[in-house]
Amino acid sequence: MENLYDVAILGGGPSGLTAAIYTARADLKTLVIAGNPPGGQLMLTTDVENFPGFPEGILGPNLIEQFRKQAQRFGTVVIDENATKLLGNAVEHFTTETDAGNKYTAKTVIVATGASAKWLGLKSEQRLRGYGVSACATCDGFFFKNKEIAVVGGGDAAMEEATYLTNFATKVYILVRGDKAAMRASKIMQARALANPKIEFIFNTEVAEVLGQKQVEGLKIKNTKTGDESVLNVQGLFVAIGHKPNTDFLKGVIELGKADYAVVKDNVISNIPGVFISGDVADHKYRQAVTAAGFGCMAALDAERFLNETK
Repeated sequence: MENLYDVAILGGGPSGLTAAIYTARADLKTLVIAGNPPGGQLMLTTDVENFPGFPEGILGPNLIEQFRKQAQRFGTVVIDENATKLLGNAVEHFTTETDAGNKYTAKTVIVATGASAKWLGLKSEQRLRGYGVSACATCDGFFFKNKEIAVVGGGDAAMEEATYLTNFATKVYILVRGDKAAMRASKIMQARALANPKIEFIFNTEVAEVLGQKQVEGLKIKNTKTGDESVLNVQGLFVAIGHKPNTDFLKGVIELGKADYAVVKDNVISNIPGVFISGDVADHKYRQAVTAAGFGCMAALDAERFLNETK
């Protein structure tokens, strides 16, 4: 079959493109279905200062471009389409259908479709993503040294983000839609945040608008009980209301676990022989570009081994 690939990689972020670098260098015919728009969450990130090899930092989109060029250098075919369906098996081969109406066939598949942060849905929030609005404290906290910032959320993730951000910020406000009794965070995480002198909780509050044109200059907040609005003077907003793995098209195909994250054994092995899982689509804990890349390497090596063993 002329258009039969050895490996089809679903996802064009750090995980998928790292996997492609490895499989293509192993002389495996490699296809990356990168998504549209491609690149994952790094495409929405400005300065990346914690990826090894870039001592001066690098813009997120530029880092993805470097990944992509490196994968293509070894012969990887990259298409900017979204995978919408996965069919088949390792014996008869796998077929991936995309939103462009195309079908691609491969002997193995690496799922690296990532996870997307849940957002508040405000136009002003989206406009300022990467310019003071973030969903990753470990990625962007360093940029908020000696600033006042706000974290939205009432679960463990919000408590963890806020506590971590106190390493940099002078003040961290935690905005919670309900009252204290309605918080979803575990008692120990709540206690830790409440005891931190840099953290202040504002209950019964939601963000109505993110203020500023080129960067965050404050928040218009609304009391969910009274409807009263006021301005909170902060220079950053971290949204910590959860992430959603991009696995909707895989329901009923591979095993999904809590919150629909892909279930793996031995780091990258799915329940379907010949299908491997890589990066944030299974990793709800770390969610870093460098860990995603590491999983991409593992998935590629295991896919290569699988192909050698099934020849």
